[in-house]
Amino acid sequence: MKKAIIIGSGIGGIATALRLRSMNYDVTVFENNNYPGGKLASFDLGPYRFDAGPSLLTMPHFIDELFDLFNENPRDYFNYKKKDISCRYFWDDGTKLNAYSEKSKFINEINKVLGVKESTISTYLLNAKRKYDLTKSMFLEQSLHKLKTYLSKDLLIGLCNVFSFQINKTLNQVNELELKEPHLVQLFNRFATYNGSSPYKTPGMMTLVQHLEQEYGTYVSDKGMNNITKSLYDLALRQGIDFKFNSFVSQILVSGKRAIGVSVGEESYSSDIVVSNMDIVPTYRNLLKNYYQPEKTLSQERSSSALIFYWGINKEFKNLDLHNIFFSNDYKKEFQSIFEKKSIFSDPTVYINITSKDVKGDAPDNCENWFVMINSPNDSGQDWDNMIDEVKSNILKKINRLLNIDLEDYIEYEKVYTPKTIESNTQSYMGSLYGSSSNNLMSAFLRHPNFSNKILNLYFCGGSVHPGGGIPLCLLSAKIVSQLIKNK
Repeated sequence: MKKAIIIGSGIGGIATALRLRSMNYDVTVFENNNYPGGKLASFDLGPYRFDAGPSLLTMPHFIDELFDLFNENPRDYFNYKKKDISCRYFWDDGTKLNAYSEKSKFINEINKVLGVKESTISTYLLNAKRKYDLTKSMFLEQSLHKLKTYLSKDLLIGLCNVFSFQINKTLNQVNELELKEPHLVQLFNRFATYNGSSPYKTPGMMTLVQHLEQEYGTYVSDKGMNNITKSLYDLALRQGIDFKFNSFVSQILVSGKRAIGVSVGEESYSSDIVVSNMDIVPTYRNLLKNYYQPEKTLSQERSSSALIFYWGINKEFKNLDLHNIFFSNDYKKEFQSIFEKKSIFSDPTVYINITSKDVKGDAPDNCENWFVMINSPNDSGQDWDNMIDEVKSNILKKINRLLNIDLEDYIEYEKVYTPKTIESNTQSYMGSLYGSSSNNLMSAFLRHPNFSNKILNLYFCGGSVHPGGGIPLCLLSAKIVSQLIKNK
């Protein structure tokens, strides 16, 4: 039986391990932490449970696929339901809008609250769907860095429709042109943050992200986001995949331009395949430091990060849902602060995730677990500890103003993650959440491929390589890696 080694047990690493196991590989996963999941982990603060990282569940069928590989029923281990309201949006001028999962309800809500014609929104969403349909096979479902991808019928169709991608405009320019209404422009600009980018820089093609959320919906796991990790980890154990925790890989072993294993401490482990689920920058800088370094790729602008407050709140808020956004009054300045000044804007957009709305064991009765996040620059040497109090004060001012409350009176537990914490916990270079940003036209092509051009049998998965960050794309990266190995 052929052997495969996976470096890192993030969601992409676990998914790759499962796919290779289904191809009859003997798989070992080395993980630096003492738990699986990478960013997709959880912790407790007193009686409150929190998901530490990703809070948005979309396209859960990619998770189900992994159980299907082994003829297991995913509903026996992992269950979810579709949310009626994907997100609630709040603005300082008193405007409130529910983003309904059902398209007709969403369009009607925008018309009712913002006065935008239903035909305007329908046309926008139809154009976003068209972009997705024309590009998904090339950008999401196979390696962007293999010649055969460019010899496909799908590419030819895409090239014939290249002007419809709006790559010559930024996302903000497209939204202002097609939607015009300022609240709606800001709402749809927000989707640039799904890959850690700025709507004022990322190409207009990124309207397709809005299509994905609207078409596939937003879901909630009945046991929280961490159950994605737990259910897949347990599946891996049932299939005989070996996980070695507290095992720091120090080197990828190469012989004759071929990956042959890894070093962990004083031990060496041989394998036929090596897959790194580690961030691509430390993979090269630390594990392959004596080999070719793809500087153009490694020096790409990193994505944004996050400053997160985890608050145990001894009060219930009926006017909030699972996902809630309190928008900044000046979105452009907020993103200028993040990407140009490398600082946090004084009036940041605040995201509040409250899983206890749906997962009742996540907080005591009449209480809520608040995951409060703002987009921040990645770690470029800022003094995060000294920034926390000021940022917290600004966040509380916004929440208190919009909810007419003194929230600080109800915070009984608190934990804070900075970009430096995120890097320390997950090895994400500079604490960036999505690897490199998508702030220029060539970003997709400059992401590292899922394989090495220089070293045979070396592959890469996870949010820092093709096709990108976020749970669905990490799962797709695992699928692409397995296809590459199968077809080699």
